[in-house]
Amino acid sequence: MSKMNLPNKLTVMRICLVPLILIVGMLPARGLWHYISCVICAALFIVASVTDMLDGKIARRDNLITDFGKFLDPIADKFMVIGAMFVLLYKFDNLRLIMIFTLLIVVFRELAVTSMRLVVSTGKSIVIAANYLGKIKTVSQIVAVSTVLLEPVVQFIAKLIMEAVTGDKLVWRTDIVPLSWATLLFCVVMTVWSGVNYITSYWKYLDPEK
Repeated sequence: MSKMNLPNKLTVMRICLVPLILIVGMLPARGLWHYISCVICAALFIVASVTDMLDGKIARRDNLITDFGKFLDPIADKFMVIGAMFVLLYKFDNLRLIMIFTLLIVVFRELAVTSMRLVVSTGKSIVIAANYLGKIKTVSQIVAVSTVLLEPVVQFIAKLIMEAVTGDKLVWRTDIVPLSWATLLFCVVMTVWSGVNYITSYWKYLDPEK
């Protein structure tokens, strides 16, 4: 680690946070502990997401771009998002159907784009740079995961406040999470859109006879 520059250290740190998110998210948690584990997972995921933003920015600013970073950074991003989505799939029964669909879309998109990057760049002087759709896709995934983790916590806190104000026990449907649905659907749209954009943009470089 001492030989690594700061951006690469941040990338490795992001990868190391993924198992922590999985462990915390998949530990049995009922009642109050469920909400506490959601907050911890969200905090770890947000820290990992911040390192994603910082490592590239620092590498470009200080001219610290390395082959190691080019290799590991996209892998770390995929581990972070897909690992967190596995936690959501395990943790939230009310979102299981849309989470299965979202996770499949994310995995297939990343496999398709990664395969195309590999084929197009091998033996050619073609660089597939990240575009604005890819960046929006990444942000939409981060927002969706964070929202799914934190919306039930906000609802739980709001319920406690309302019960303290009214003095009555309230019946609260915590399985109704409109923000989670909205952000997940937007995430799916951007994941598909950015994937199709990548494939159509570089399809001309694929020779079916080679």
